[in-house]
Amino acid sequence: MTVFALGINHRTASLDIREKVAFAPEQTVEALREVSEAAGLEEVAILSTCNRTEIYAEGGEPELVLQWLARQQRISLAELQDCHYLFSDIDAARHIMKVACGLDSMVLGEPQILGQLKSCYAVAREAGVVSTHLNQLFQQAFGIAKRVRTETAIGQSPVSVAYAAVNLSQQIFSDLREVRALLIGAGETIELVARHLREKGVRQIMVANRTLSRAQDLAEQFSAQGILLSEIPEYLPRADMVISSTASQLPILGKGAVESALKQRKHKPIFMVDIAVPRDIEPEVAKLQDVYLYTVDDLQAVINENLRSRQSAADKAEEIVEEGVAGWQSQLRALDVVDTIRAFRSSAEEVRDRELARALSALEVGQDPEQVVKSLARNLTNKLMHTPTTRLKEAGEQGLTEHIDLAHHLFGLKKTDDDGSAE
Repeated sequence: MTVFALGINHRTASLDIREKVAFAPEQTVEALREVSEAAGLEEVAILSTCNRTEIYAEGGEPELVLQWLARQQRISLAELQDCHYLFSDIDAARHIMKVACGLDSMVLGEPQILGQLKSCYAVAREAGVVSTHLNQLFQQAFGIAKRVRTETAIGQSPVSVAYAAVNLSQQIFSDLREVRALLIGAGETIELVARHLREKGVRQIMVANRTLSRAQDLAEQFSAQGILLSEIPEYLPRADMVISSTASQLPILGKGAVESALKQRKHKPIFMVDIAVPRDIEPEVAKLQDVYLYTVDDLQAVINENLRSRQSAADKAEEIVEEGVAGWQSQLRALDVVDTIRAFRSSAEEVRDRELARALSALEVGQDPEQVVKSLARNLTNKLMHTPTTRLKEAGEQGLTEHIDLAHHLFGLKKTDDDGSAE
């Protein structure tokens, strides 16, 4: 059994590559089935976020997974080979647990990744491509993440991509109370952005989403206004700040729309943060005067300033992860012995069924029931004892005393001294 984790993240790959490799939610189920077949995987799950795309699998060939990923996402294999990583078995388990705890995130200890990992697991379970081994590993990772949250202070400071985006805006605007914000998307990240903006005193917020009802539901929580994505050109000129995070595979805001908005604003600057991968705002927008456009990668400097308080907690979290890895190894060993137990039981049941059939046949022809039962007991004992007895004799002849000691342990036998008394 080989479990592995193969992927790219914000440390190994540029934003350009990450957005090419990202999977849209509606692509994932089909992708799981395709990669499973292409690489001969027993189990598989795909995690795709703004900072990472990772494939967790059991069995199969990692190199075939990498080749499939390149074909599937229309990116050269050479590009992926230069920036991907591969962890196997214990290292894979450790990596997945660190991801679940936020220890491998751009924002150390950020909590959103755990929900994303749980969603990745749920999709794979629903698709029928996760069973024994990955199921056990995910459950262990979720349990360890919970321990890290409850036993350390890693999540106490408000450090997240959403927080970093809002914190960056404070460096642009002297008074956020007079700022009008347009938020694009209605997911968890945008909800966090809206919450942080409210806490900073922003009173005028617009939420744009593909589905109006979802935009209005989120807007209602923050006394904001919900609009459709198609209405953005109308409302963009009113926005001093734009923060976007959707799952769209194509840009939401193009250079032309922003140019038009700037003209209507008489070139009053717009602050923009594009948290999405793939990007929601065309990169060319950054070339426009009066636009300050930042991506997720640009937020790293802001985030670093807020991480010092989490470092000691992260050290404790690393210890908890190592305990989780050890626990996972123990569970694996328990799984390994299950097959042996099943084989042993199956062998014993075959002997039982044969001897029982022989005894029933003897009863049918009128043999003495007492003799039939005694014969059944004697034959069962002899058949079940034959192979272990033979192996023990061979062990004795070969001087394999550890085998004999193991037999005592397995069958709960008492050792006797030379005079025949039990120890």
